[in-house]
Amino acid sequence: MGHALVFDSGVGGLSVVAELRKLMPDLYITYVADDAFRPYGEKTEAQLKARLPGLLKTLILVANPDVVVIACNTASTTALSEVRTAIDVPVIGVVPAVKPAAQISQSKTIAVLGTPGTVHRKYVNKLIADFGNGCQVVLHGSTGLVDLAEEKLSGKSVMQDKIEAEIMPMFSAKNGCDIDAVVLACTHFPLLLEELKLAAPRNVNWIDSGAAIAKRTKAVLQDINQKPIPQIPQTALLIGGHENAARREMFKTYGFTKTVSL
Repeated sequence: MGHALVFDSGVGGLSVVAELRKLMPDLYITYVADDAFRPYGEKTEAQLKARLPGLLKTLILVANPDVVVIACNTASTTALSEVRTAIDVPVIGVVPAVKPAAQISQSKTIAVLGTPGTVHRKYVNKLIADFGNGCQVVLHGSTGLVDLAEEKLSGKSVMQDKIEAEIMPMFSAKNGCDIDAVVLACTHFPLLLEELKLAAPRNVNWIDSGAAIAKRTKAVLQDINQKPIPQIPQTALLIGGHENAARREMFKTYGFTKTVSL
């Protein structure tokens, strides 16, 4: 089925891994978390463009995948073209799901919930202009939700009041009372979906790009000559990260039987 390298600033890309495994159970995946530089949402565009092309080029040399999935909205909306120029395998980025959210909205008011580094990019403004379908769009950035997702997948309890504090400004903003669809424009956020539903003041549609990214990855793999599958366990590589028993067990639930700190 092929070999995909899934890259994120932390564990958020596991929400994409879940969709990849659902669609392609036999897919071999190498996961990379850039813990040393997280959170990306607080980094400048210049910082990300300076780091990511060289880092991904090195990871390609080490892992030798058929395809790279940049499972991070901030990285994708900032440095995708630079990464594609630097490496010679197909690169799939994550696009905030503005189009499907706008299509299903009955109130014609949607929100884009991402990191500050995503929601304030020109790329997102263009998505809204091209695919917003005449909707009012509330933009809300949160790095706190990234931290809470990381804590949850490290085995720590997530306090519901902290989730509520992160998202209530979105619903209390101008036009916020009319929001009926929320774009989860950070791959960390689907990992908190149940908590987000409980914290929201009313029922809304929560939409992410994971399934679409999985379909795109499958299509790309079907069109290329695939390399031999590595004869080693599927591995999660943590750049500057610290593995512990809870984190190792968490990665195992997503199919990574080995976790290595770099």
